[in-house]
Amino acid sequence: MKNKCSINWKNEKLVELEDVLLDSKLDEKNKINDSFNDQNIKKVEKIFFIILLILFLQTGYLQIIKGVYYSEVSQKNYTRTFAIKSSRGIIYDKNQKQVVFNVPIFDLTIIPFDFLKNKSKTEEKIIALSEIIKIDEDDLKNKINEADSLSFQPFLILGNISKKDALIMGEEIKKIDGVKLERSAARNYVDGNYLSNIIGYNSRINENELEKNPNYLSNDIIGKNGLELFYEKQLRGIYGWQEIEVDSFGREIKLIKKENPQSGNNIVLNIDFDLQKKIYEELEKITNKIETKAGATAVAINPKNGAVLALVSFPSYDNNLFAGGISDSEYDKLINNELNPLFNRAISGEYPPGSTIKPLVGAAALQEKIISPTRIIIGGEAIYVGSYQFLDWKAHGPVNLTKAIAQSCNIYFYTVGGGYGNIEGLGIDRIKKYSNLFGFGNLLDVDLPAEKPGLVPNKEWKESVKNERWYIGDTYHVSIGQGDVLATPLQIAAYTATIANGGKLFQPQIVDKIINDNGDLVEDIKPEIIRDNFIDLENIEWIQKGMRENVIYGSGVSLSSLSIKVAGKTGTAQYAANKKTHAWYIAYAPYDDPEIAIAVIVEGGGEGHAAAVPVVKEVLGWYFREE
Repeated sequence: MKNKCSINWKNEKLVELEDVLLDSKLDEKNKINDSFNDQNIKKVEKIFFIILLILFLQTGYLQIIKGVYYSEVSQKNYTRTFAIKSSRGIIYDKNQKQVVFNVPIFDLTIIPFDFLKNKSKTEEKIIALSEIIKIDEDDLKNKINEADSLSFQPFLILGNISKKDALIMGEEIKKIDGVKLERSAARNYVDGNYLSNIIGYNSRINENELEKNPNYLSNDIIGKNGLELFYEKQLRGIYGWQEIEVDSFGREIKLIKKENPQSGNNIVLNIDFDLQKKIYEELEKITNKIETKAGATAVAINPKNGAVLALVSFPSYDNNLFAGGISDSEYDKLINNELNPLFNRAISGEYPPGSTIKPLVGAAALQEKIISPTRIIIGGEAIYVGSYQFLDWKAHGPVNLTKAIAQSCNIYFYTVGGGYGNIEGLGIDRIKKYSNLFGFGNLLDVDLPAEKPGLVPNKEWKESVKNERWYIGDTYHVSIGQGDVLATPLQIAAYTATIANGGKLFQPQIVDKIINDNGDLVEDIKPEIIRDNFIDLENIEWIQKGMRENVIYGSGVSLSSLSIKVAGKTGTAQYAANKKTHAWYIAYAPYDDPEIAIAVIVEGGGEGHAAAVPVVKEVLGWYFREE
């Protein structure tokens, strides 16, 4: 009997069970076939293709585009290359006195990649580090957030750490992965106040400086002002490097390669430190004595070669404050000081020269044959042009050129400068011409940053800047160093040296030479003449005679007691509507063979003979006794 089952439907034929099951399977198959028609299959194929394409592109990006990067990261996971900082060059005065030293310090840095790679432990590291270096956790966290988390270069956390403090924190720091102490150096400036306006200072590089100097490191020191800035490339030296093998925690295992750094070059100045100090002290004395509550400046130059022997701006500041990392309170004191000690008056201060300009006007008048040196002009109390009067400080009577310089006769220089009566006068264009020839109104290109050019006005300048016409009175004012004419103390000193040496305008030079760490000459900075032969020697000699007579019987007579012969000229320059005046004196000595030319200005000091002459007398007396 067959093994079959059947179902008996009422009024229907019997249907075998296996037929029913077979029909069921066929129906299911049809349903599956219907769901997987051609259109649906294509959709699935597209999805798989897109997924494969994305995987392919990602693999290509990682291998080709980012391959080098990840290769370097992998490499740096066990080798690191670090810079070895060079020793910064030293600075000496003209007598080989060292005026700048390098003091060993330490910097605490992190390697961002090592410090931040284990996120779960970063917070723990920050807490531990803040306790060691005594910095608030939040402040430390904000500082660390500035770092590039994938960088292998040291990122500065705390600088200028003393050797003593570094030893104390050293063992604790070793327990924190990605933290290290690096040797560095800070500047120590000898008697900082005396030379800060010349040497300047250096400190940590900022973001703007880093953009301009991409070869520097984020924790580097860079010159900010003065010679430290001007000679940055020579002083910095060339960094070395070392390749170190490290473990997975960034801890150093062994040295692989090393290239030693090259020390920066040393600088030898023309500045005489002792003279610089003496002038500073004398300026301090006179400002205290007359209670001017203002600044003072002096520049001394060797007339034979343009070497700057001293360049003093009073008051000054201690540049060691910046080298060690100046506090906010200390910085606020400096910038809020009404006397502005950070301002270098000697090269950036622009002042009316007053009667110190009269030898220049006299030389120009002789050169242009406006007047002979013996021509007499009657110096009354004033000259009159229409309803205007132009005053003298006293009635001088009949004067020639030398006597006009010696006694500072305004009427004489009004006449030869602007013209009066039957004397034509130079006129403003020729006054400007010779002022420019003597170095006024132009940069002298001294080797310091922030030098200012001063100003010699003329018709075009006044019309352009003030929208006013030029009057004869303007020419008269410029002829005696008033009005809109301005000059820096450096320019006044260079001009004085030009008269002293017979008519050679030298470029003022702070630095004499550059030597290497072994003392070998790298660069000898030769004297450079800006111009000469623009005034006949005979005419210069008449000017020299007038300045000598200023000391014999004029406003500089107190200098006649010195052991050497001095030539000079006072200047009293009005600078405010209330008739306040700056006190000037220019001089050179010895008269027959000049070795030094000096210009002194005491701001708000009143008469030149009362405030500036005493400084010159003390300085020259000391200088030639010291020699």
